[in-house]
Formats: sequence, C-alpha cells, structure tokens
Amino acid sequence: MLKELLVKGRHKKRRLLLLIPALVVIAVTSTYPLIYAFWLGSHRWQISESPNPQFFVGLENFIRALSDSNFLMVAKTSFIYTAISVVMSVVIGLAIAVVLQRPGIATSFTKTLLIFPFAISPALKGYTFRYMLHPESGILDRFFNFLFPGTENLIWLGNTGWAIFWLAMTEVWGWAPLVALMFVGALGSISPSIFEAARLDGTNNIQLFIHVTLPLLMPVVLTITLLRTIFSLKMFDQVVTMTNGGPGGSTQTFNYQIYQTGFRFMDMGYAAAMASILIVIMAIISFLYVKSLVRKEL
Repeated sequence: MLKELLVKGRHKKRRLLLLIPALVVIAVTSTYPLIYAFWLGSHRWQISESPNPQFFVGLENFIRALSDSNFLMVAKTSFIYTAISVVMSVVIGLAIAVVLQRPGIATSFTKTLLIFPFAISPALKGYTFRYMLHPESGILDRFFNFLFPGTENLIWLGNTGWAIFWLAMTEVWGWAPLVALMFVGALGSISPSIFEAARLDGTNNIQLFIHVTLPLLMPVVLTITLLRTIFSLKMFDQVVTMTNGGPGGSTQTFNYQIYQTGFRFMDMGYAAAMASILIVIMAIISFLYVKSLVRKEL
C-alpha cells in the first residue's frame, strides 16, 4: 500500500515537472501582461507628459470608462457587430456543412477550398470590401444597384447601419467557410444509425435536423459561438482599412477605441483601463460558455 502511494506521488511530481515549461510560457505571455494591464489601468499616464506611469488613481479610469458616453456607444457598436457576425457565421456555416454532407467529387473539391477565405488577412478583407463597395467603381455597389434600383445614391460605408453590416460581412465571408468545415467534422462523427432509427420512426428531414442533428451539435455550436464572439469583440483591422471608425465615429469598436486613446491621444492609463474592461467582458462570456457546456455534459 505504501509502495503504491509512493509510486503515485512520483507520477504526480513528474506530471507537475512536465507542466512547468507550459505554465512558465503562459505566465510570461499571458498572465503577466494581463496583470500589468490592470495595474496600468489604475494609474494616470499621459505619454506626452511622462515616459513612465505618473501616479496611482485607483478605479478612476475604470469609472471614467463606464460613465463615458463615447465608450458606451463603442460598446453598443461592438455588440451589434458581434451579434451580426456570430449569428450569420454560425447559420451560414451550418447550412454549408449540411449541403456538403452529400457525397460526391464536387463536395470533396469544395471542402478543400473552404479554408482559403479564412487564410486571407483581415486588413486585406477590409481593403477588398472597401473597393468593392466604392460608389463609382465597386462591383458589389454595381451589383446591388442593378438588383435594387433605389440604391444608386446610397454610399454603403457612409451610412451607419450599412457600414456596421458590411464590417460584419467581412468577418462572415472569412469565417463561415471555416465554421462549415468544423460542422462537417462534427456531422461526420455522428453515428448514421441514429439517423436511421429516427427515419424508421417517421421523422422527416426538417424534424430530423431540429430534434436530432441540432441537439447533437450543440457542444460544437457553443464552442464556435464562443470563439467567434471573442474574435469579433477584438476586431480591429477592418475598421482601420474600411471605415476608419466613421461615419461620425459610429463604427468604432473596442480595440479601435483603445488604440485611438492610447496611441493617438497618448492616454495609456485610460486605454489600459478600457482594455481591462474588455478582458473582463470576454472572461464573463467564457465562464458562461463553460458553465453551459458542463451542464449539457451532465
């Protein structure tokens, strides 16, 4: 008995030793920057006045952010953009995956092409959509003008609602194919006998999807939704390359506002406080995701 306990103790020590390098990397690359960001957010630091943080202000920067109407507008814009981007990516990705479940050479070839939109850099997506929506020479602008004649005088990126929508579409265009590949893998892991049993009970295709396929895919849906939400809340490149925060600052997102505050207005303390608030928001979303996933497994 004593010998077994000693052996188990040695195995635990070995596991801990093997984990140490990974823990050190996480501490250096993630934990320390997070702690430093919170610490910096509790200080006043105008780079134009001093190369180092000036003095401790406690929660002043955090309270300032939560009571700042501009920051609250940025939060609203970010959540609207995230909702459009996440919902459309998941829905379109799932629809593509269901279609690609049919066997054939064409579907196999299509699957290999789905990774390419995701491989394109976000900045390039922004520039591409910006030129395609140009009111004089953009191919998308001409296409919609042809389909809907009443849109000839509409400047897509000059209208608040449409600008947010097209920002979201740049992410949907890049992410929906990758989401489809994830769903293809998840659908392939479901035993065909489950579908056969449901069909023997007289279930039609719509009922089969709603009552069988979708519940089995929920863990994957939750995982994809979490990843898409986090990436959408951090979106920055397309705002810079497509709208530059306009029109009238209506398409500024969290990261763009943090960048402007820290590197344009040189208020690093306030920028760090806003970044810390964004970290807390993403941590809450992640906690709710893990909690819901654990409930489903139980």
